[in-house]
Amino acid sequence: MINKLFQSSSFKRISIFILIALILYAMRSMMNLILLTFIFTFLMDRLVQFIEKKIPLNRRLIVVLSYACIVGLLSYGVVMYLPMIIQEITALIKQITAFYTSKHDNLVLSYLHNRLEEIKISSYLEQGVTFLIKYFTDISSVTVQVLLALMLSIFCLLEKPRLIEFTKKFRKSKIASIYEEVEFFAGKFVGTFGKVIEAQLIIAIVNCILTTIFLWILDFPQLGGLSIMIFILGLIPVAGVIISLIPLVIIAYSIGGLMKVLYVGIAVMIIHVIEAYILNPNLMSSKTNLPVFYTFIVLIFSEHFFGVWGLIVGIPVFVFLLDVLEVTDHKKV
Repeated sequence: MINKLFQSSSFKRISIFILIALILYAMRSMMNLILLTFIFTFLMDRLVQFIEKKIPLNRRLIVVLSYACIVGLLSYGVVMYLPMIIQEITALIKQITAFYTSKHDNLVLSYLHNRLEEIKISSYLEQGVTFLIKYFTDISSVTVQVLLALMLSIFCLLEKPRLIEFTKKFRKSKIASIYEEVEFFAGKFVGTFGKVIEAQLIIAIVNCILTTIFLWILDFPQLGGLSIMIFILGLIPVAGVIISLIPLVIIAYSIGGLMKVLYVGIAVMIIHVIEAYILNPNLMSSKTNLPVFYTFIVLIFSEHFFGVWGLIVGIPVFVFLLDVLEVTDHKKV
């Protein structure tokens, strides 16, 4: 009985999965580089495939031009707009701080202020400032990781056919049985994690553009800083919309009172409807249509164990596990 268990394909697959998980855990100090490389490679490969269908050019030329354009635009944006955005974010923080520290005549706002004082929200703000200072102190290491990830991804895409051909040689090697399982997990990972990340990115961009347009119509200040905040939070499924609503409501009340808050609520509701009924059904598969309760549970645990990365990759990893376990909606055709 035990021999049959050890020889079964399920036991072998689970053992290899655990082995992969242990290897990744041992390499956790390099997780930023691994995730960034995968995300850049997957997204750029999708972009190259799209361009190939539209324009009949050499694949390597498309890869080089695509990377050159994106890196050039990012560099131009950083040089031209980063100082302005930093000023806007600083002004935004000052505005939110001023709202928090000032006294309010409104009973509801006064009650909320007192409750925040009771839970010592200022200590959390201090921790947040400490984290930001530490993050910007380590900005050089982050820049190096991003550059390394970009370099690895461009080499990967330039040699993609050769990489595939070379990797297939393992099918006839002495570790063929292990390779088959690794190939299975890699296929599932690319088909779920990669596509969910791509969908989250598209949804975040669309949400950012629509919200920025609404905020511009409502005459909000510091639009540059707000749009960056909305885009980053938009990468977090479901919870990102709720988190971004808090500073927006505070700023709306500061510049226009309760009517402005109402307008912001209506704008966010419209954008949420567009996301829920247009973007999600077209970009996400049925497997990613998780109940909100599951979504928040996954986000809470992934943030606890993996920090900020957990908020972004928690749902894609969970969807990957669902796909491996073949948890599907059989009612869908």
